[in-house]
Amino acid sequence: MNIGNLVAEPVAARPDLLAPPVAAAFETWNGRTPVAECIVAEIDPGLADTAAFCERYDVRLDRSANCVLLAARREGRSWYAACVVLATTRVDVNGLAKRRLGASKISFAPMDDATAASAMEFGGITPIGLPPDWPILIDDAVAAAERVIVGSGLRRSKISLPGAALAELRNAVVLSALGRPIAPV
Repeated sequence: MNIGNLVAEPVAARPDLLAPPVAAAFETWNGRTPVAECIVAEIDPGLADTAAFCERYDVRLDRSANCVLLAARREGRSWYAACVVLATTRVDVNGLAKRRLGASKISFAPMDDATAASAMEFGGITPIGLPPDWPILIDDAVAAAERVIVGSGLRRSKISLPGAALAELRNAVVLSALGRPIAPV
């Protein structure tokens, strides 16, 4: 199986292409989706950003998903959450995500905080292997995708897996319309 025009391998065969928390998550995988259906391919780390990756490696934007980390706050308490949407959409941060998380204030997590808290590289953050107490909000289009491309926790590789596998992650909640279509330029 390939990812676009990249030759991919089973994630179990290439833990070197996974950030440590991602590799650990696959080692203890207990979802209904067999881990054997999850593959990884090495990429040029300079092309980790979605648009560049999709263009260079012949992957459609609607087959690629972005994972963004949010910093939420309410009544002196703060926490992180992840949102996963197709690359053809943007997270409804101040609407659905904010309401679902019960936050009074919400913003994108600052890069340094996001990478430190997730133990993943910026541009490679994935919902797989995030701390177990973080809410993970997944757009229903991602969960319904036959296969979707996500980060590996590293900028130098990408994972392909059934969208349903992401819905099986601990603390994952599938939401309709979490991703809002990007307006044409």
